[in-house]
Amino acid sequence: MRSEEEVNRAVEQYADTVRRLCMIHLKNYADTEDIFQNVFLKYALSSVSFESQEHERAWLIRVTVNACRDLLKSFFRSRTVSIDEIMEQPAAPPSENREVLEAVLSLPAKYKDVVYLHYYEGYTAPEIGRILGKNVNTVYSLLKRSREMLREKLGGDEYEG
Repeated sequence: MRSEEEVNRAVEQYADTVRRLCMIHLKNYADTEDIFQNVFLKYALSSVSFESQEHERAWLIRVTVNACRDLLKSFFRSRTVSIDEIMEQPAAPPSENREVLEAVLSLPAKYKDVVYLHYYEGYTAPEIGRILGKNVNTVYSLLKRSREMLREKLGGDEYEG
């Protein structure tokens, strides 16, 4: 079990990363807050000793991704409908950033994870491979395929980068 100071430091340091990962997967503030609390509770109760801050961060990312996936696979989650889906709201024309974000969020989970870790968190393919437990070449393939999917969804060459 970790000390209160250790847990407070981790929450302060990694809160944004954990919340963003949850929102990318869950697209729901309430579920994000639940997973956020569960992740840091697991951290507080964990006896894992970390080699570095990068190791600690990677551990938190892995626990967050797994918790989000577990929630999405749960029986309750698969049998409910979001209130947003029920209510019809007139859609405002999306800005370019919103359009890109929506395109990223519409990717399958395995692509979403690598895109987020690479473009938003700045991890390299070998680092992503270690975090997600995937072969480096698999990570490169997932990044390439995700870029192709995004290019198709966003309308071609104007979004290349």
